[in-house]
Amino acid sequence: MASCWWRWRRGCSWRPAARSPGPGSLGRAGLSGLRAAAAAAAAAASAQMSYFNLVKSLTSAFPNMYSISRFHHVTPAVCCCSKTRSGEKYTDPFNLGWRDLKGLYEDIRKELFISTTELKEMCEYYFDGKGKAFRPIIVVLMARACNIHHNNSRNVQASQRAIALIAEMIHTASLVHDDVIDDASSRRGKHTVNKIWGEKKAVLAGDLILSAASIALARIGNTTVVSILTQVIEDLVRGEFLQLGSKENENERFAHYLEKTFKKTASLIANSCKAVSVLGCPDPVVHEIAYQYGKNVGLAFQLIDDVLDFTSCSDRMGKPTSADLKLGLATGPVLFACQQVLCAFYK
Repeated sequence: MASCWWRWRRGCSWRPAARSPGPGSLGRAGLSGLRAAAAAAAAAASAQMSYFNLVKSLTSAFPNMYSISRFHHVTPAVCCCSKTRSGEKYTDPFNLGWRDLKGLYEDIRKELFISTTELKEMCEYYFDGKGKAFRPIIVVLMARACNIHHNNSRNVQASQRAIALIAEMIHTASLVHDDVIDDASSRRGKHTVNKIWGEKKAVLAGDLILSAASIALARIGNTTVVSILTQVIEDLVRGEFLQLGSKENENERFAHYLEKTFKKTASLIANSCKAVSVLGCPDPVVHEIAYQYGKNVGLAFQLIDDVLDFTSCSDRMGKPTSADLKLGLATGPVLFACQQVLCAFYK
């Protein structure tokens, strides 16, 4: 158990890989990587793998990419520049994505048409540029990969960029609501909205952010994309209900946890990736690959976040650690540890 844990910790180090893929490799190579991730998804679903094996499968699909836990590190790491086929250089995938996300938070604040000073302050509270912006980065890079695959275009469409903004708005609204449900006091290194303004106003602020995201989504004018992203909101609610319950049968608990994790976290990433693929490429196969990629990255992201809830500290995480355990919620690490203890006991 100890050696297995150490190997996993080593595999999720903060250090980037020695070599990162360049923009020129986001075409066929990127899509083949996405296909590998989709295959990993099917294997995970059929075998109900432990979260260590799930993370291993996902990271093996992209051997040259950053460790997934890199996205939890607030300070951007620096890796050696890699030379692309076109000769262009870049230092970090985040920098590559930020080209298409300049003014991200300013544009989100423009979507919040609010005249009331207090309500405006509440809704803009988390759009201060201090978040990781992990979801928008994933979305614009997926958009670019699909565009290159379809017509060799390196430009992200305005509608695809809008999906990145909408994804961040939906995510932020869910954070505001989650903090009310969990009675959380800090988020991103500062007091939560409910802590400052109270629970009732926090719920209304979250609702308003969701409504602004819905208006921005409607402006895109694509009914398929609207249908895809409205599924996210349904999944968020269903995921919260799943978190309130549990399974008596220990064999069903991990599957229950993964389903809850998908609906609360991975659905947003999966459906956002699918939405930009629909806007950039007519091939349904690519749409499914984009969805499966986002699903697995989302699951891995949350699985590692749940591990960091035990292994990291509040200062690094920007929020209280061991919060789920204090709320009586059994996340992946707890379920896995219970399984190991039971196996050892019956041996």
